[in-house]
Amino acid sequence: MHQLDKSQLGQVQIFWGNGKGKTTSALGTALRACGNGYKVHLVQFMKNGTGDAEIDYPGEIRALEKFNNFSFTRFGTGSWVIGKPKPHHIEKVNEAFTYLIHSLLQDYDIIIADEILYAVQLGLLEENQVIELIKSKPKNKELILTGSHIPFPNIFELADLVTEVRKHKHPYDSGIMARKGIEY
Repeated sequence: MHQLDKSQLGQVQIFWGNGKGKTTSALGTALRACGNGYKVHLVQFMKNGTGDAEIDYPGEIRALEKFNNFSFTRFGTGSWVIGKPKPHHIEKVNEAFTYLIHSLLQDYDIIIADEILYAVQLGLLEENQVIELIKSKPKNKELILTGSHIPFPNIFELADLVTEVRKHKHPYDSGIMARKGIEY
């Protein structure tokens, strides 16, 4: 295998917006990185399935875990945050955030904090916590943040890449529910 040039790592990427594809974009980057020998770790906020099955995770993660340089940890309650967050939602987000900070100190090249910006949008995490995370991350670690339908200019200002995923049309608007293998 070719020698990795890790000196090019260290940027912050953000995928946000009201369109489908924020997590998919981050995982596409993970696929490319894994294929080139980088170690990628995915930390998913507020995602731990919607049912009781322990192994209730999407096909894209099942596909990526075939790489020996990809790993993931999911945090969630199995229920959506609707209205005011419940204490167990806040507890899981805090647990995920603490784990994320610890992950940045491990032997990963790229860390994806999936749905972390939704945690901020829903009031489960403070914007300043994410700002401090970005400012204090090791300079040689690539950090990818996803989530949120609303912009966070103070966070975006610190990023090297900010991509808005914008919906123009979606099958859900016509009553078509999410399809396994396509939307999840």
